Amino acid sequence: MSEKEEQISRDHAGNLDQTLRPQTWEEYVGQEKTKENLRILLTAAKERGHAAEHILLYGPPGLGKTTLAHLISKTLGTNLRVTSGPAIERVGDLAAILTNLSPGDVLFIDEIHRLSKSIEEVLYPAMESGVLDIIIGKGPSARTVQLELPPFTLAAATTRMSLLSSPLRSRFSGGVFRLEFYNEEEISRILERSSSLLNMGVEKKSLNKIASRCRATPRTANYLLKRCRDMAQLEKSELDNGVVKRTFDLLEIDQLGLTSADRNVLEAIAHKFSGGPVGLNTLAAATGEEQSTIEDVIEPYLIRLGLIERTPRGRVLTPAGLAHCQTKSIE
Repeated sequence: MSEKEEQISRDHAGNLDQTLRPQTWEEYVGQEKTKENLRILLTAAKERGHAAEHILLYGPPGLGKTTLAHLISKTLGTNLRVTSGPAIERVGDLAAILTNLSPGDVLFIDEIHRLSKSIEEVLYPAMESGVLDIIIGKGPSARTVQLELPPFTLAAATTRMSLLSSPLRSRFSGGVFRLEFYNEEEISRILERSSSLLNMGVEKKSLNKIASRCRATPRTANYLLKRCRDMAQLEKSELDNGVVKRTFDLLEIDQLGLTSADRNVLEAIAHKFSGGPVGLNTLAAATGEEQSTIEDVIEPYLIRLGLIERTPRGRVLTPAGLAHCQTKSIE
């Protein structure tokens, strides 16, 4: 068994997503502008022998922000320390993380918009001046202790750019980079690599069918590929178009990548409200979905496909959305 196969075997039970994660810039498909900007930034910093400037990555989930953080660390040849905004509950948590960094380390904070304001204020001088200000005691006897931090690079990721405060955004002097959705050709290349790592023989047209229904998101594409693999394994057959169709039928994913929840929203607007307009509260009551689920999870993709519109009076179905509602098959 080769070294790669042994690694896959070790990771198969619980860490398969880590195995599918690109390990080099060449394996990372798409986001060409961001990759080139990062290459210049990181290469120049490494040649100078300095820690790279702080970097902020933002965009919808599943587009590769965490993978980029791993590649940043590998390019700089330093350790990667990983945490998330919700995990840092107290100032002491952040202080413990920062004081345990080694010179040049990359600290990756996922979902950084979920940091509390008090923790953000401690992070400002750490990013800007490389010091950590800690207040000891309370009241008149309180005093500030300033700790010198080793030079480090903060690589942060967020799916909600608008929730980041302006002072925090301005301290990402290395750059703020938006990750874009992928096209089908890029997704197909990602799936080819994933199927190779999984030792799967898959026809190109089957991969293209998966790529067309993954919402232009690599994480979703890999999820669908793994579900198709499961179906093929249980049926003891090759992963062909028939297996892909049966998998999508079972998952209730149609030709546009819409789930049953997505279609419920479309059909509610079409059939219960004559195509709209309909308010969010009413739509949530009609579908049984929470308002936040409709607004943050379901609607963005429907709007991106041009199936619905948000208007001052409410949600309105477009002609394309109405036509899709009239298509009963999910083939």
